[in-house]
Amino acid sequence: MSLLIQNGEIVTPDSRYVADIWCEGETITRIDRAIDPPPGAEVIDATGKYVFPGFIDPHTHIYLPFMGTLARDTYETASRAALVGGTTTFFDMCCPSRAEEPMAGFETWHGRSAGRSACDYSFHMGVTKFDAASEEQLREIVARGVPSFKIFLAYKGAFGIDDGELYRTLKLAKELGVVVCAHCENETLVAERQRELLSAGVTGPEGHYLSRPPEVEAEGVHHFLTFAGLTGARAYIVHLSCDQALREAMAARLRGVDVAVETLIQYLLLDRTYAERGNFEASKYVMSPPLRDAGNQAVLWHALRSGLVQTVATDHAPFDFETQKPMGREDFTKIPNGIPSIEERVNLLYTHGVCAGRLDLQTFVAIGSTNAAKQFGLFPRKGAIQPGADADLVVYDPAYRGTLSRAKQTHAVDYNAFEGWEIKGRPSVVTVRGEVAVRDGKFCGTLGRGKFLMRAGC
Repeated sequence: MSLLIQNGEIVTPDSRYVADIWCEGETITRIDRAIDPPPGAEVIDATGKYVFPGFIDPHTHIYLPFMGTLARDTYETASRAALVGGTTTFFDMCCPSRAEEPMAGFETWHGRSAGRSACDYSFHMGVTKFDAASEEQLREIVARGVPSFKIFLAYKGAFGIDDGELYRTLKLAKELGVVVCAHCENETLVAERQRELLSAGVTGPEGHYLSRPPEVEAEGVHHFLTFAGLTGARAYIVHLSCDQALREAMAARLRGVDVAVETLIQYLLLDRTYAERGNFEASKYVMSPPLRDAGNQAVLWHALRSGLVQTVATDHAPFDFETQKPMGREDFTKIPNGIPSIEERVNLLYTHGVCAGRLDLQTFVAIGSTNAAKQFGLFPRKGAIQPGADADLVVYDPAYRGTLSRAKQTHAVDYNAFEGWEIKGRPSVVTVRGEVAVRDGKFCGTLGRGKFLMRAGC
């Protein structure tokens, strides 16, 4: 298998230049001007287009048993959607319940993904309890190529861990060189506020925000990073949504805590009013942490531009509006949390970041691809355009104009959270380790080609 991409403008976080990219087998082998292809090579003319490293989504929930139901996507549907949107690698959260052993959960996620994904993937291993047996299993899971944990300071009784478990998890992470990804909210405050709101007759989706105001997230960030500072563990804040929480993270960084921060595409573009729409439409936008007041968006864009926030993810967790979100029609605490966005992230970030003048192209590549690869032990295999890197490439057409809609999307959920939104630019060709997987917005790849990516210590 050989592939030549000609005349594109290559963009990485530290360079921009026009050149050809020669790929043999699964890797990039040469970058130069005017490479002559040998007979039989596939040639793609990228004149007038950008060539980016394949984008990486560091936070998804493809397989997710949650709140009495299952997320709608499979590794087949989600990987196709990811690739159409320019994402060539994703990290799925492996999240067994507290009643399940870590290794059993790990094997379940492997069973759901192996031989099914069209793009490469890895896991963050959920630590939903910590005792002697789970510690032994977590050590084995790290040895099997997953040097990142996911913990929840929320969802009391389901995924959430207590402070003793938090401390011991972070101590183990420090010992093993594992980065700990944390959902930061104060579960006690959430539970108490939910009880008060329901007792007061607040049952609709608007109660979700009221039970999880910014102070609840900020307290969770402070709490987690206090423990991280005392143990010396590497910390990664997932789905940070607001100014207050960012300030807590920056204060910890100034104290010397090793912390990276992720935000989500929806927090950059959607605000609290979406989660207050009538006719139960608001349930489409119920997620945790909730959508915030619009004033937080400028703060997050600035934080990305200035390097205070390192990555933009999706937290892709698709639940159908017609059949699953109504589980909470009479009680907002039972609305399955999550939003679909794995297919839309890159194009929305380009449209509202680069085209709107909020981001330059190189920062766009950094926060959409390279920083995640570096954070989680994949660079320079992923997130790079250089000889020896995997040939995961996105030929991006900045002249394309279109709209997002349920009718056009690839992922399986029954609505599009960005219905009718215009996009400027999209991938015209996407490759996975040298094989073309997308042409002109249509998947043409191979289901099962995607590999589980074993990683060493981050």
